[in-house]
Amino acid sequence: MIKICCIGAGYVGGPTMAVIAQKMPALTVTIVDLNAERIAAWNSEVLPIYEPGLYEIVKASRGKNLFFSTDVKNTIIEADIIFVAVNTPTKNYGIGLGKAADTRYIESVARIIAEVSTGNKIIVEKSTVPVKTAETLKEILTSNNHGAEFQVLSNPEFLAEGTAIQDLINPDRVLIGGDPTPEGKKAIETLAAIYAHWIPREKILTTNLWSSELSKLVANAFLAQRISSINSISALCEKTGADIDEVANAIGKDTRIGSKFLKASIGFGGSCFQKDILNLIYLCEYYALPEVARYWAKVVEMNNWQKQRFSHQIVRTLFSTVANKRIAVYGFAFKKDTNDTRESAAIDVCRSLIEECAEVVIYDPKVTQFQIMECLAQGIGKNGRVQVESCPYHAALQSHAILVLTEWEQFKALDFNRIYNSMQRPAFVFDGRNTLNITELCSIGFRAFGIGKS
Repeated sequence: MIKICCIGAGYVGGPTMAVIAQKMPALTVTIVDLNAERIAAWNSEVLPIYEPGLYEIVKASRGKNLFFSTDVKNTIIEADIIFVAVNTPTKNYGIGLGKAADTRYIESVARIIAEVSTGNKIIVEKSTVPVKTAETLKEILTSNNHGAEFQVLSNPEFLAEGTAIQDLINPDRVLIGGDPTPEGKKAIETLAAIYAHWIPREKILTTNLWSSELSKLVANAFLAQRISSINSISALCEKTGADIDEVANAIGKDTRIGSKFLKASIGFGGSCFQKDILNLIYLCEYYALPEVARYWAKVVEMNNWQKQRFSHQIVRTLFSTVANKRIAVYGFAFKKDTNDTRESAAIDVCRSLIEECAEVVIYDPKVTQFQIMECLAQGIGKNGRVQVESCPYHAALQSHAILVLTEWEQFKALDFNRIYNSMQRPAFVFDGRNTLNITELCSIGFRAFGIGKS
């Protein structure tokens, strides 16, 4: 019986291990984390993260072959395969400040594994890491003095929050990188055989370590590039009278382009896109490729500009001032079907309104008041007022405008006549993601200003 340990009980480790445990009942899967509060939440009825379908899968396997623990060292000792799924945020200090990935947690995990391991183990990079991180892991692991031998694999995640469970059950591909040695190939096959219990073999791709590590960064960079590209065109549409939805539909029909990630929005958010592009920029600079670095830097620059443009549009529309005006914000998560607020465009928009002395009232169906206030803590000063409501109708009461910043499906079912009748006149709706039917909103008296709309 193979025993799996996953170090890191976050957005990657939790769902990934839950699905592996569900699909492979013969395996023992233990997720460990030093954060006792987070582990307690995984063992409770209220999981620390929201993902459609996750609770049902966790509940079915928890206590049978899926376990959550803070006993990191003993779980490592007993494991045959160790997944490393710890955070790798952008560095906020020292060399590479603001661009490079902070790999101190990866190093810390490697040192613990080297310290306590006995026997042979497969170490799997699940975190998003810079190219050549596996070399660092190997060097640290060789310090083991218990006779243990290690094979390091790269197995990056390609999950989209909100659809993570489906992405795990029916992925576009599974990528496994390893050494081209007999031992490396055997380790690759061991991990591939686990995934092959529910994923067709033709979807399991194998590469060398460096190709696998780089592929994750490049995939996110390409997706973010598409979002920034369509957002740049949305600005041109507003100037020329073209409709961004019609333009996106027209170019999306080209099979060479495709329709995904061509929805104009306030900008991309989440824990991956900006972090990974910045890491890619840093790598290009490190390897003396300044032209390549500047190219990718423009993607981040366009994303930031789009958020600023949206905020400025709100102020201009509300007669060039939002001071003491009540602004209702629908949605604070960076996308629907998740409670993740990392790098959410809503944070920047709300902060800009707070700086303009607006009264900001926020409603999100899954993000807690504590999360929201923690995200906005730096922007809440003497000039700003922030309130969190548990009801969308209460949030809209006496508001001058509504900002729809997350495309939650439930917003489409709201009674907009009721909302409109509770608002100040004139009433405005700003829907940067175009998730609501603008025509219907206009028909009941809203003056709607969305991306690509005028």
